[in-house]
Amino acid sequence: MVKKNLIYFLVLAFILLSMQTIVFSIGEGNIDGGGGGMGQGTSDNYWNSGDDGIRVTIIRDSDNSVASTSIDFTNKNPTYIQVHFGKVSKVQYRNGLPLTPLSSIYKYYNPQQVLPQIVSSDGNTNIDAIKSYFTDEQIIRSIAKLIGFSFDDLINGNYKLLLEPIAYFTFSSIKVAMTAHEAALYDQVLGGTLRGSMPSLTHKNLPLSMFLETSDLGFPAWHGPTSQKVSDDQIISSLGLGIVRFREADPAVTIGGSSYEYRVNTDVITAVMINTNSKITPDNPVSVNFNINGSVYSVTDIFIPEGESQIVWVKWHTPSTPQVVKILAWINNSSVKTSNGSQSTSIIAKIVDLNENTPPNPTAADTKPNRFVIPSLPNKAQKTTASWGVWGCYWKTNWVWISNWAWISTGVDDGYWQDNGNWVDHGSWEYYYTNYRASLSAKMTVTPDSKVPTASGKTMRSGYGINLHVNTNFTSNAPSSAITGVQNVISYYPEFDYATYWRLSDLTTGGYNAEFDLKPNEFSTYRRRVHFTPLWVRP
Repeated sequence: MVKKNLIYFLVLAFILLSMQTIVFSIGEGNIDGGGGGMGQGTSDNYWNSGDDGIRVTIIRDSDNSVASTSIDFTNKNPTYIQVHFGKVSKVQYRNGLPLTPLSSIYKYYNPQQVLPQIVSSDGNTNIDAIKSYFTDEQIIRSIAKLIGFSFDDLINGNYKLLLEPIAYFTFSSIKVAMTAHEAALYDQVLGGTLRGSMPSLTHKNLPLSMFLETSDLGFPAWHGPTSQKVSDDQIISSLGLGIVRFREADPAVTIGGSSYEYRVNTDVITAVMINTNSKITPDNPVSVNFNINGSVYSVTDIFIPEGESQIVWVKWHTPSTPQVVKILAWINNSSVKTSNGSQSTSIIAKIVDLNENTPPNPTAADTKPNRFVIPSLPNKAQKTTASWGVWGCYWKTNWVWISNWAWISTGVDDGYWQDNGNWVDHGSWEYYYTNYRASLSAKMTVTPDSKVPTASGKTMRSGYGINLHVNTNFTSNAPSSAITGVQNVISYYPEFDYATYWRLSDLTTGGYNAEFDLKPNEFSTYRRRVHFTPLWVRP
């Protein structure tokens, strides 16, 4: 048995136990907030002030991975919730988990120490109270106690708390529970219906109730508007989260909060997020420069509406040997800022070689491991689709006649008025947004090698070699500068518990419908592209 789905892209929360007093702050809250008036609701679409909560997740700092399940806390008793999306964090959605509506019982916890208000109807959320609450030592200790975690380990700088505001509201007569990130994803699915029905909640007060003061966990700081409605893309990339950390963030990594990892000899795309509080038009365009290994790449003619943001990227090819590459990015317009609030930022890219853990030479003397059972297939998050976009700008003309009247004399006490005016264009710059999408699928075919004497169709005796052929299909409406086809295929095997060892495949057909076959096996007499099954495997 061989794993056939091998291509994919690239927490524990707590109950607040019996607490009577606050001791002192032990964490540092990277949280800010805003919002504004709610407007009017309808009988089918409404939210009541105070119907809110917070999702708490523990994140491992070393790789920004989820260290536990998420738990929702609220002062309310939302037993009436009819639809929710489970306990999925913003980090997990970013890593590829899909949005999945559920009608099962919504689980929540009421802390014994009342939560401060999380989502405000007027934008006056008390961020200081939220910071104080979620950095108190007793609350941090309760986290460790609930999850069986060492308190000292939790605060030693290896973990962070991810906080996400939740709203309980009625949408289309259905009682729902959503984080800001889930609301934005759901609005994309509905084609804007949610934003059209409840914009003041789902696209203003909920996402703006929490955002980062400084970049962390791969999410940028928010420097956009704090009292205006925001877009789905802005929410997904930057809003609806706070972070409690137990040490200062690494100042060398100002975007993403951690290093990025790329493969050797691979086309990759590196991006930064820029945002602006003023219009960026062809009259004052922005360009972003990337210095990578001494080469400077420039992205020019960037136009962004006031209060909006945009991803800016560059495509480059990684070195052929493992190393660390420091990437510097900077912008040339003082009216915009990078996601860490400055005019420049740096990214640390770790270039790695995957071809380091190939299986050892199989021999006839190999014996079956004790207690060996066929392992279950790994269930890893798949990132097979992506969406993003860019702003464009054009001039919308508005011709206005500007009069300039003059008296034309034709004699004594005689004459007429003549308009010597002219047409003047009082137009303005208008913006449009181009959405890009990308989708990937792949199929692996496993067959006995043609040299196998015992092969019969897809059946063979153990100890012989198998071929793995991969067909990929990549589709996108984005320009080639924004995308790449599949470039690496890694295969794992059940005899190694789908871990420890792996094989790389060679690109045998390029392009967006790339095909791959195993690299020639150094232990094969004929240098065949095979993986040898263990001799001890029996039907």
